[in-house]
Amino acid sequence: MTYYTVGTIVNTHGIKGEVRVIATTDFPQKRFAKGAVLWAFLPNATQPTKLTVATVRQHKQFYLLSFTGYPSINDVEGFKTATLKITADELQADDLKPGEYYYHQIVGLHVVTESGDQLGTIKEILSPGANDVWVVQRTGKADLLLPVIDQVVKHIDLDSQQVTVDLMEGLD
Repeated sequence: MTYYTVGTIVNTHGIKGEVRVIATTDFPQKRFAKGAVLWAFLPNATQPTKLTVATVRQHKQFYLLSFTGYPSINDVEGFKTATLKITADELQADDLKPGEYYYHQIVGLHVVTESGDQLGTIKEILSPGANDVWVVQRTGKADLLLPVIDQVVKHIDLDSQQVTVDLMEGLD
């Protein structure tokens, strides 16, 4: 089964079984909603633990979650450092607007210029601020950092696993 990360448990909160979660999803209200199913992956565990969200609230930059069947701090203490994931079946195409993509759809795409020159493969996505930056791994050269803006990214074709870009002056 394929899983996608939506958050990380960084600590417990209080004595009533709440955990502090740092969200790594664009849809935290949906992923952490009451009744949502999450899978906790612990560093040394062989199998993930299925969790159902019982309560959720926001506190500063964290989401405070409690889970059905885990009513006290003693029950959730072992989940510290767990990565929270959802299954591929829980991804919804209607979460995205036209022209938006999940990171896992972009990583691995081949990058070509409008003139057909092969640049490399997207290996990572950075989110430093105003726009994402794609890290393109090139053969025999340093990685290329491409800002994800309309002037640079011209066409994304998931079926052919290719992104067409216009390398503006100064990018290469």
